[in-house]
Amino acid sequence: MAVAESAGLGPVLAFALVGVCGVGAQWLAWRLRLPAIVIMLVAGLIAGPATGLLNPSRDFGDLLSPLIALAVAVILFEGGFSLDFHRLGDAKTGVRRLVFIGAPLGWFLSVLALVWGAGLSWESAAVFGGIMVVTGPTVIAPLLRTAKLARRPARLLQWEAIVNDPIGALAAVLAFEVVFTLRSNLPMGEAVGHLALGIGFAAAIGGVIGWGIARSFSRGWVPEFMKVPVLFATLLGTFAVTDHVLHESGLLAVTVMGLVIGNADLPSYEELRRFKEHATVLLVSGVFILLAANIEIDQLAALDWHALLFVILVVLVARPLTVLISLIGTALPRNERLLIAFTGPRGVVLVAVAGLFGQRLAEIGVADGLRIGPLAFVLVLVTVIVHGFTLAPLARKLGLANADKPGLLIVGGSRFTTALAETLNKAEVPVLITDPNHAHLIRPRANGLKTFYGDILGEAAEDKVELMAYSTLLAATDNDAYNTLVATDLAPELGRDKVWQVPRQKDDRERHALPTQLGGRRFGEGRTLENWEKLLSEGWRFRVTRITEEYTLTQWREKRPKAKPVMVVAKSGDLRFVIDPAEMKVEPGGRLISLLPPEAFEEETTQKAKAGEKPSGQPGPAARIP
Repeated sequence: MAVAESAGLGPVLAFALVGVCGVGAQWLAWRLRLPAIVIMLVAGLIAGPATGLLNPSRDFGDLLSPLIALAVAVILFEGGFSLDFHRLGDAKTGVRRLVFIGAPLGWFLSVLALVWGAGLSWESAAVFGGIMVVTGPTVIAPLLRTAKLARRPARLLQWEAIVNDPIGALAAVLAFEVVFTLRSNLPMGEAVGHLALGIGFAAAIGGVIGWGIARSFSRGWVPEFMKVPVLFATLLGTFAVTDHVLHESGLLAVTVMGLVIGNADLPSYEELRRFKEHATVLLVSGVFILLAANIEIDQLAALDWHALLFVILVVLVARPLTVLISLIGTALPRNERLLIAFTGPRGVVLVAVAGLFGQRLAEIGVADGLRIGPLAFVLVLVTVIVHGFTLAPLARKLGLANADKPGLLIVGGSRFTTALAETLNKAEVPVLITDPNHAHLIRPRANGLKTFYGDILGEAAEDKVELMAYSTLLAATDNDAYNTLVATDLAPELGRDKVWQVPRQKDDRERHALPTQLGGRRFGEGRTLENWEKLLSEGWRFRVTRITEEYTLTQWREKRPKAKPVMVVAKSGDLRFVIDPAEMKVEPGGRLISLLPPEAFEEETTQKAKAGEKPSGQPGPAARIP
């Protein structure tokens, strides 16, 4: 250890350690179902101040600041790229209020909290306060999914985070430009001109380059396999050149560039979006580890009651006042306003941008600029932990939480999916059936099932289908190609292990086999939708069986040898379809949903009738609809 501390790891080993810590922390957080930012903070502090193994200033030397600056540039580009004005135009009034009124008001109140609570100078407070407008889009999404919020408050919180991400970055850039200009001791007129020139130059360069990229992509001047490399190289080049020509203009330029490209309706939008998401995950985790490891023990020890007062003012005063004032005059009910007012987790983006600007402020002579980094860590850590543990209980208390049980989203209305949905409803599992063909929804609607008419991949579905309420998806339309498209498109959002698809008609033929990355998981021993429908037409019926310590899966198999298992509802509520009945596992407390042949169903119905019970899975109105 002494050798490592004296000589250092060197850039290559240090870079590898940062990658392992960052990605490993995110994976561990996923496994433990904890906020990733908390695990990353612990990993960075252990690798840095606690053990001295990683010292970014020592190991990277003069490369540290440029590395962080380039990473932040990509992060801010991603923020601008995510802001789609077309979708924002359809957002509710509350979202616009939280952006156009809440952002500047939150900036002002955050500055006051920093000055009066943390004791920062007005210069540092103005820059850091702008960054604090960001509420953490990478943090709010998993929190919303865990809490299962109702549609409107969830959408308001999510859109506020997405839109305010680039706005907060722009506010910090502008505030820093003002501080930098005032510190240059230029005459007022010249200082204003310098500031206007910097903003105009950065915005113009970012806009022109963004327009050029969008035009070249849409006209086919760049081949598909080159679009991501060209975009990434152009992004880095734009930042480097504009920042070299005019100091600190690069961040603003790449943010504007992202805004232009993100609103250009490019046909390759999905590929670009996934690239920037993957790049952002890597860079955000890397920057966070670097900043955490670079914190000195003395800086952490210097945090006193002022830091605690600052966090309290932000969480209990600045955030609630910002939201409640912004939403005055809207039709939002009181419980939704209160939930939004007391939900404002900050994320990794805030720490990354704050760490960069804290160093820049210190470089131009703002003495307390280095305090911004530790304060950002404290704010992020406290808000993520507080909101992570309180959002779900608060939502339930205010009556704004969806069903706690994971639900199933079925794409495709048919006799099979209607009967399955009816059975799941009786098992108290939330189900929604969607179909772009209105006629296919007649049967499920007649049975009182929840439906959505439209394309699940369309913009209307984003507005009206609450995907967060459904943990699992089944693509089961009569169009195999559409099923594959839906499963492939939604797999990254829901998780590939949660996306299922009825087997295709020619799945077993080598000539028609698809790559493994396309489509969802198959189930039911290769039975197609046509096969399932045929079984139902022959009189087979769904049955729910609870597996217990007394009535085991082995006993069920012995009693129902001809039954065809379809899916398992675990004791925890997790849903999974049965791929191979021979390898099927059902823990005690779980429920098995299967299809029984007519004779077995009649036998069970008779037994239930004699016992005075109502058999589950009994055919309802669906069986009477042609």
